[in-house]
Amino acid sequence: MDGFLSMGGYAAYVWSSYGAATVILVGLLVLSLSGLRRVERTLATLEAAKPRRRREAKASPAPTSATPAAETTP
Repeated sequence: MDGFLSMGGYAAYVWSSYGAATVILVGLLVLSLSGLRRVERTLATLEAAKPRRRREAKASPAPTSATPAAETTP
């Protein structure tokens, strides 16, 4: 186990790299979550300020003015 932790004499470089990567990844996670919360708050504020539009009932399709040629011929 001691050999693994010493990394063949390169432990200072290896463990500091792992530490730096961990700090960077945790920092990115914190920034991402705080940005997500900020955007969610902004969205909630905008949705609360905007009046809701009622969805119009779908009416039957409007009749077309063009009729087939067979119906117009006497």
